[in-house]
Amino acid sequence: MASKASIPKGTRDFSPTEVAKRQYIIQIIKNNFEKFGFQPIETPSFENSETLMGKYGEEGDRLIFKILNSGNFFFDKKNKIELPGTIAQLQDLAADKLSTEERIELNSFTKKISEKALRYDLTVPFARYVVQHQNEIEFPFKRYQIQPVWRADNPQKGRFREFFQCDADVVGSKSLWQEVELVQLYDTVFTSLGLSGVTIKINNRKILSGIAEVIGASDKLIDFTVALDKLDKIGEDGVKKEMMEKGISEEALVKVQPLFSFTGTISDKINQLSVLLASSEEGMKGVEELRFICDNVSNLGLSTAILDLDVTLARGLNYYTGAIFEIAPPKTVAMGSIGGGGRYDDLTGVFGLKNMSGVGISFGLDRIYLVLEELQLFPDTVTATSKALFINYGDKEAFYALKAIQELRKENIKVELYPDNVKVGKQFQHADKRMIPFAVIAGEQEIESNMYSLKNLLTGEQVSVDLEGLKAALLV
Repeated sequence: MASKASIPKGTRDFSPTEVAKRQYIIQIIKNNFEKFGFQPIETPSFENSETLMGKYGEEGDRLIFKILNSGNFFFDKKNKIELPGTIAQLQDLAADKLSTEERIELNSFTKKISEKALRYDLTVPFARYVVQHQNEIEFPFKRYQIQPVWRADNPQKGRFREFFQCDADVVGSKSLWQEVELVQLYDTVFTSLGLSGVTIKINNRKILSGIAEVIGASDKLIDFTVALDKLDKIGEDGVKKEMMEKGISEEALVKVQPLFSFTGTISDKINQLSVLLASSEEGMKGVEELRFICDNVSNLGLSTAILDLDVTLARGLNYYTGAIFEIAPPKTVAMGSIGGGGRYDDLTGVFGLKNMSGVGISFGLDRIYLVLEELQLFPDTVTATSKALFINYGDKEAFYALKAIQELRKENIKVELYPDNVKVGKQFQHADKRMIPFAVIAGEQEIESNMYSLKNLLTGEQVSVDLEGLKAALLV
């Protein structure tokens, strides 16, 4: 019995047209990465579990896809249930069926049977790469990486379990000019894509640490930032409720209230923060860092993007220590963030290489695709199809056609020969369905005159041209 054709939840197939549009975005991002001096690297799709675990906070770690070692394993001693698939799937499956003690036992068991995991992002693998290759790298090291990542998340619009990230990071420099340039890089890429009105939100983790200190919740910093980071999703009341559930007092919430009503220009907001955080040395460091970045970006100017200080921006990842970024699409599009990043002072320290500061940003390819599609910003020329289809009249004619095709391909013109000698009408129908704009007729008459008949399938116009004329027409 044939199995049902299907793909895992949260993954997608891509058609030739979709792939062409994705490659269009990737090429623009890649070109600008290189324009700004970043070099490409690649890392494996899966890492040792210990490389990834503990780097993303409790919520992030829960979304890591773990890979079972080879062999059969059992975790239920009584029923001897065999566990196929990923550990993340098994934990989801068992979550409602296991007691707390059984869940702890399962987590312990997981460590014994799973030594590897699919990468959750590109930043932690990059930190591991830097440590392993530190003697080969010239610092500061500017790298870019465009590869897929995996998260055991709940799929929804713009959120998938397998998706691409396009990252650019600099390690080995604490200079805030790097942050200034990364803001410019965001602006340059989105301008190149024709996507105006993007908002680059900026904040600083030192400011969040300072606020936690001022309200007397320094010991709850992670709970505070994780809850605050959900403001767009669950609203002010939802954030406050979660903070209280995590043990943050009502008195502290009263002190944090100004965060939810910060208004004015970036300069106005920075001045308000200076007042709020006057008693926090850490918080004031964050204020001065923000002031430096924002003032210089403002003086240099942006082409189409808007820089905005969002004091509620937290970014849920634990490794950020300084400036943090999140990119919001134009307000006319209902979509979550399409990029993000920030400064991490000692991410490589967890792998034994201390005092290696870095900063990086990421572009969300899949969401950027959806935004460009909704706003109809893909150029008409972005296509995976051929420019012309040569009609097949038989072996003699096919050979004559292929000699021309060979020359056209040398000029990087995408052309092809219909492989079978079938009814001409069927071949033209094939060109129409493929949205190929031209057909080339190379029959006996054309061979005798050493010419080609070029037909525009959109207008129906047909002209007789030689090989050079064919090149000129198809190069347009």
